[in-house]
Amino acid sequence: MKTLGNILWIVLGGWIVALTWAVTGLIWCITIVGIPWGMQCFKFASLTLAPFGKDVAFGGGAGSLLLNIIWLLISGIPLAIECVILGAIFCITIIGIPWGMQYFKIAKLALLPFGAKIVSQ
Repeated sequence: MKTLGNILWIVLGGWIVALTWAVTGLIWCITIVGIPWGMQCFKFASLTLAPFGKDVAFGGGAGSLLLNIIWLLISGIPLAIECVILGAIFCITIIGIPWGMQYFKIAKLALLPFGAKIVSQ
């Protein structure tokens, strides 16, 4: 069932979010200082291509907190807003709720990517 969900996810617009994460990662990687942020973007771009059957575990320490604050101010809010809007659009119908919930999961991740790990369910 998760394979069908992931296929429909990509067809119904999941590729847009993955592309947004990848472009954001490229922009961060242009500078040497931004490479840690860019690598996080690439890691989570792969999650946004197939989110069904995967979950995000949050954790981290003081270093993650500092990196998350910088991330939030520069890239986190626009990515989270994009995912929340798409999630709300999908949740308008009952059939779209599973896809909307995936967008909300990614929106939470967009706010605090450092210290988060992708785990299989």
